[in-house]
Amino acid sequence: MNQTTTTPSDKETDSGATDVERIFHAWDEALGAKDIDAAMALYREDTTLESPLVCHLLGTPEGVVRGRENLRRFVEVVFAHQPPERRRFRTTYLTDGALLTWEYPRVTEDGEQMDIVEVMEIRDGLIAHHRVYWGWRSMGMLTSGAYPR
Repeated sequence: MNQTTTTPSDKETDSGATDVERIFHAWDEALGAKDIDAAMALYREDTTLESPLVCHLLGTPEGVVRGRENLRRFVEVVFAHQPPERRRFRTTYLTDGALLTWEYPRVTEDGEQMDIVEVMEIRDGLIAHHRVYWGWRSMGMLTSGAYPR
């Protein structure tokens, strides 16, 4: 269920959409189109991203990417290595106006997809911090080698 309370962090845009709504839709569009410029335009320069995929694809012990330029390089690698199970079915989001959260459930009408929860802290209309939590099916793909490097 979408919570519609508008806070100072969640201002309405010229189209009437809040920053949270705009990011929810624009992020998915950029991901689907593999549009790196559109995706990076949604992030603050000093952004952070945390995900187990960072360790997997970059071979680092820490699953954190710091800064928009480092994030750009990481997302280019992500776009080049997405398995077919990485689909984008989702229904809605939860927000308090500053924190945006949604789920990619494992089970969909078209079969299974990677089970992931996205959490974004929105500040001044941009993503300040982005955390990605993986469910058992997604983690199994990493540990079994089914997710390409």
